[in-house]
Amino acid sequence: MPSIDDRLAELGVTLPDAPAPAANYVPFVTVGSLVHISGQISQNEHGLIKGRLGEDLAVEQGAEAAKRCAISLLAQLKKACGGDFSRLVRAVKLTGFVNSTPDFTDQPKVINGASDFLVAALGEAGRHARSAVSAASLPLGVAVEIEAIFEIR
Repeated sequence: MPSIDDRLAELGVTLPDAPAPAANYVPFVTVGSLVHISGQISQNEHGLIKGRLGEDLAVEQGAEAAKRCAISLLAQLKKACGGDFSRLVRAVKLTGFVNSTPDFTDQPKVINGASDFLVAALGEAGRHARSAVSAASLPLGVAVEIEAIFEIR
């Protein structure tokens, strides 16, 4: 079975350095075997992915923004595991926030971008419980923010 690093390479994904917190909080907290990762905002190598679903972003663009959040979540997870993904047991829960208009109702389709990526990268260990909710706005005007809980050894 390929390692997570091998799967990421097959997917053409290089994890960035784990983003530093933007305020007075820590990027993750480990309690027992659970790693709680602070919300990761949508960004890529070009900067922040901003916009509002139902206004200036399509579902597909939102799903890509959610995937980028998941990539940052994995960067934080790898750091929490001391660089050793073999410590991962499973993804437990994602909570996804979608910057969207009041009449936009496809938040689950947007957060699917993160869920689908985690299953592709982690296999069965990537399957998780999830919430996908609308937000009137998100920090810095980003399109998506996702927080997660993972179980590790």
